[in-house]
Amino acid sequence: MGRGSSGLHAAPPVPRSAVRQRVDRLVREVAKFGAVGGTGVLVNFLVFNLVRHVTDLQVVRASVIATVVATFTNYVGYRYFTYRSRDKSRRTKELSLFLLFSVVGLVIENGVLYAATYGFGWDSPLQSNIFKFLGIGIATLFRFWSYRTWVFRALPAEEPVTAAESFLETRRRQPEKPRVRQRVG
Repeated sequence: MGRGSSGLHAAPPVPRSAVRQRVDRLVREVAKFGAVGGTGVLVNFLVFNLVRHVTDLQVVRASVIATVVATFTNYVGYRYFTYRSRDKSRRTKELSLFLLFSVVGLVIENGVLYAATYGFGWDSPLQSNIFKFLGIGIATLFRFWSYRTWVFRALPAEEPVTAAESFLETRRRQPEKPRVRQRVG
């Protein structure tokens, strides 16, 4: 009767709901985005503090330089790690949009630092790092939304292919029902 060595059939896997699959993908995407972003934050702070201590540049100018360096580091990480499976057919458009949204993120990030430094006079090294970190956090929310929505677009056939593959896998694991022949008389 086609039983395994234990005498029992393995139960077919229960297909996960479409909502659960989307949540799982989003969680993985956020984790990868965070890993690349965390690396970018480290690069950003290292360059920022290095430029502040080695040169006489003003706080916001040092921050802009650090943000630009981190942006290029992040692009490589996002393209080849976080969004490597996304559409790669329009690299020029992708890079242009990435730079456009990165500039908006740069303005958000450094606008917070500018307001703290020149609006409130909070310009000690500790205060500058705190407000730079706050600006990075706010800009990161914008960047995540804009990069996943406009820059690294999902391929349109990704969900239907996944659904079709899981459907076929489920069908393969179900035993076939015997066919009854009808006599023609």
